[in-house]
Formats: sequence, C-alpha cells, structure tokens
Amino acid sequence: MSETTNARELSAVVRLGPETATPALSTALETGALFARADTGVLEVTGPGAVSCLQGLLTNDLEKPGDGAFVYGALLTPKGMIAADGWAARDGTTVSYTVPAVGRAAALAIFTRSIPPRLARTSDRTAETTVFRLAGPQALAKAQSAGVAVPAGPNRSIHAMVGAASCSVARTGDRGPFALQIAAPGPAAATVAQQLAAAGVLQVGPEGLEWARILAGWPRLGVEIDEKTIPQEVHLDELGGVSYTKGCYTGQETVSRLHFRGHVNRHLRGLLFEAEPALDASGVFQEGREGGRVTSVAWVPEPRVAGGGRWIGLAMLRREVEDGVTVRAAEREARVVELPFALPFTAPA
Repeated sequence: MSETTNARELSAVVRLGPETATPALSTALETGALFARADTGVLEVTGPGAVSCLQGLLTNDLEKPGDGAFVYGALLTPKGMIAADGWAARDGTTVSYTVPAVGRAAALAIFTRSIPPRLARTSDRTAETTVFRLAGPQALAKAQSAGVAVPAGPNRSIHAMVGAASCSVARTGDRGPFALQIAAPGPAAATVAQQLAAAGVLQVGPEGLEWARILAGWPRLGVEIDEKTIPQEVHLDELGGVSYTKGCYTGQETVSRLHFRGHVNRHLRGLLFEAEPALDASGVFQEGREGGRVTSVAWVPEPRVAGGGRWIGLAMLRREVEDGVTVRAAEREARVVELPFALPFTAPA
C-alpha cells in the first residue's frame, strides 16, 4: 500500500436501518431540507502559485471556471488510483480543499510533498473550521430564509456573513451528494446551526448526509473507494469530477488511457433489494458466478404508505453485470439499477 493510503483501510458495509432513516428524514430529503455537521478535513493552500499547483494535482479543472469556483476532484497516485477526493473552493490566491476526514492525512501528505513552498503554503484548518452540509430540494431557499447568502449559480463559492462571522458558502451541481456547504470558523458554528434550525431546516446526525449520499449514488472514500480504485470505476467523470481537456496532473495517463482507449472492469451500481440484506454478507452473485460486492445499504421509508419502504444499496460490480438484471446480493434477491436513485419508493419491491 502506498504512503498516501497506508492509514486507510476498506470499511465494512455502511448500513442505515429503519432506526436512522426515519420518515422525517425521508420527507426532508424528498420535499424539504436537512443539515448536519460533516466529518471532514479542511486544507488551505495559499500563495501566488496555489491555483496552478492544485491544477497539476486535481483530476478536475480549477483554472477554467475562474475565481469563486467550487469543484469536485480527486488526488491520485502516479498510477492513477484515488488517494483522496474532495471539494475545492477557489478564492483569489487561496484554495480551500475539503476532504472526508479519512482522507485528510493522504491529501496533506500529497500537498506537502508536491507543492513548493516558494509558490504556496499548505495549512491544516480542520480544527478551527466547522463544515455544515445541507441537502434536499429546499436547501437553498431555507438557507436564504436563515439569512445565509447563497451563490447565484451551481459550483460556485462566496463569502457571506452569518451573524457576526464570515463563512464560506458553496453550492454544488445537480448530482452533488449535498446542495450547499457552509464552512464556519469554530466559534460561529452554534450560530449557524441555530439560524438554520430556526428557518425549518431539519438538523440530523451524520447518518442524514450518508443517506443523501447513497441516494445520490455518490462513492465514499474507504467504502466504495479503496487504494486500488480508478476514478471511472466510481463514475467520478460522470459526477463532474474529472476533466479530459485540462493540462497534465498526477495520474492522468491512466485516466486518459481508459477514457480514450479502454474501459474499466468494474463499476459502481445501485441495488433494489426484495428483502432486508443480510448483516454478515456482502457478496454479489449472478447465476452462481461472483459479480462484485455490496458496499452500502439503506432502508428508505415511504411516508405516504403505512409501513412502506424498501432496502436499497450500492455495489461495486463487474462490467458484465448489466443494469436491470436480478442478482443475489448480501444473500437476498436484488435488481441492478442505474444511479442516482429516485424518490419516492414503495413497498414491496
């Protein structure tokens, strides 16, 4: 295992059961809005060469969208495997890169090793920054009702006052696992949370963002993504996280070769289960042949149907396992579907 990933091991299957996926949570994601504190690391790169240095490391284009950009992209090993993924916000000569907490050490190591101090310096702002993420169709409107200024368009970031504190407010695109990100200095976190809750945004725990992620079909570092994952296997290109037109970056040769000349042997797909998946099984089989593994499962309640809902999941499947087929996954029958999932669901499957 490489030095950038030696602290990260593949986790067990993420499982969100009925005790966490409540009807209130489902309603918030389907017709309202929710927010939670995200478990992230925040790295800041500052200096005249910050943008150009990040341009040579990220899979996405940070230069073309200009100042105020908010783009999703990954950091790769020289062989093109994902070391960390995250969201980069460009503000003048400063770039803030927000990554899953499990990827913070890997990202920091890459920045420290690859960015010359004469061009830019890297700072770890994790301890002094609280990151909130909002999801649901009313997330933008509710945030505005809470007094939070929202970027005018997708994939943009601005600075806005929330109470007496200046916060970074960033907006994703349509396929994002969340709609809005608010990065607040530590002392202002309580004020941000209070204003959002007062405006009718449902405050939830980390499981709320996980549930939104699974519905969006978005891969998670350490779950769907391990140290051998190539960006196209988890659809980073389809999710807007890979540019095929920008200049060179670390790991680009593998990514470009697959895009223009080949294909991946496995990819991320959705599962619609006929019954609750087994707790201690993750294998996926098609006609008795192994086809992949289940990575995340979640119970999705249907508030309009008494006792209604169904189990869904994400799985890394071999390319030969096509959408629409029925497989045996986690010891239950399941249908393979394209991502993202769509609400509402009804029971039975």
